[in-house]
Amino acid sequence: MKYAYYPGCSAESTARDQYMSIREVSKALDIELIEPKGWTCCGSTPAHHTDRILSIALPAANLLLAKKMGLDMVVFCAACYNRMKVTNYEIQTNPKIRKEISDSLGEDYDGSVNVHHFVEVLIKDIGIKKLQEAFTHSLDGLKVVNYYGCLLVRPHQATNFDDPENPMIMDSLITIMGGESIDWPHKVECCGGGFALTRTDIVIELSNSILGMAKAAGAQCMAVACPMCQINLDLRQSDINKTKNTNYDIPIVYITQLVGLCLGISPEKLGMDKCVVSPKPIIDAVISN
Repeated sequence: MKYAYYPGCSAESTARDQYMSIREVSKALDIELIEPKGWTCCGSTPAHHTDRILSIALPAANLLLAKKMGLDMVVFCAACYNRMKVTNYEIQTNPKIRKEISDSLGEDYDGSVNVHHFVEVLIKDIGIKKLQEAFTHSLDGLKVVNYYGCLLVRPHQATNFDDPENPMIMDSLITIMGGESIDWPHKVECCGGGFALTRTDIVIELSNSILGMAKAAGAQCMAVACPMCQINLDLRQSDINKTKNTNYDIPIVYITQLVGLCLGISPEKLGMDKCVVSPKPIIDAVISN
């Protein structure tokens, strides 16, 4: 299987561990990921809040690269995924927007490139049967809460990722790895997102609510599919513990890191040493079975 792969700006910086895990899992499953030559920032939240045309033109420029490659686009960052899906939706449903974007790019883009989150590739393209055959290890009953966040599921008419209130695609992935996917009410709540640096007080309030619910649900770890969510929930735990007098010690790992462990890939190659809250108990449990 071959895809155009859009790593996004965080892949070589704050989400290096996510990038490493995707590369290793892809190799193990014979997924070929090709970065479009000359890809640029999707604009993310800043463009979205500044200029509507800019926020569509930036992702469209990258989607146009994938179209010229003749490939579907795969992304992992939830913000990048959201902006590309919204761009396709806007261009497909609004002729005026399409013309303005075409004028901006100097060539027409029709919104036709299929955009997939990497989790969708695993479940829908690789498939449950092939994944189960590839796994050499099991999560062995590990209690996991899956945190989807805001951007994968909203707006539903554009992303069409899964049920916007109760998505289950990550849950199904945990289940076939032998983990216990815990049902909990905060799987699509906001963690504070882009306020990570500008309004840490908001991040602490929102992330505290999510971590508190995860702990109450009996989670041994949280699986995420968004670099910003991972940072807010992992990096800020010590701040939350100091501010809220809590004692959270919940590993926040990318779901691709759990997949990688079950494929027999070393924790170092998956970037698990980069987590702030140590995932060592998870690693030891998976490797031992």
